[in-house]
Amino acid sequence: VQLQASGGGSVQPGGSLRLSCAASGRIFNINNMGWYRQAPGKQRELVATITNIAKESITDYSDSVKGRFTISRDNAKNTVYLQMNSLEPADTAVYYCNAKRVVKGIIYGSTYWGQETLVTVSS
Repeated sequence: VQLQASGGGSVQPGGSLRLSCAASGRIFNINNMGWYRQAPGKQRELVATITNIAKESITDYSDSVKGRFTISRDNAKNTVYLQMNSLEPADTAVYYCNAKRVVKGIIYGSTYWGQETLVTVSS
């Protein structure tokens, strides 16, 4: 599985960015995609994930981004998006796309990571 991320950049506080992550390869078992981030001096943390179960998509967000970020997935394009609004300096981090198979909270098989995508929020 290969993950190609794009969309990072620099923005002023209150601004918006959209990250994209396209999956390719042997993706037939992948049902969970999302974004994690790592700020300088901090551990990597979950930002948002979206899990396909049957015909439903279940989203999960960290408390710090709820109400500001929206994750969505285009299954036809095997692409997940992270719309980030009302960005704050605390959102500055390296963002990583992630893909895996999750069933009832358990990860099966490998976890895949995309390349670094830098988001900088500064005035």
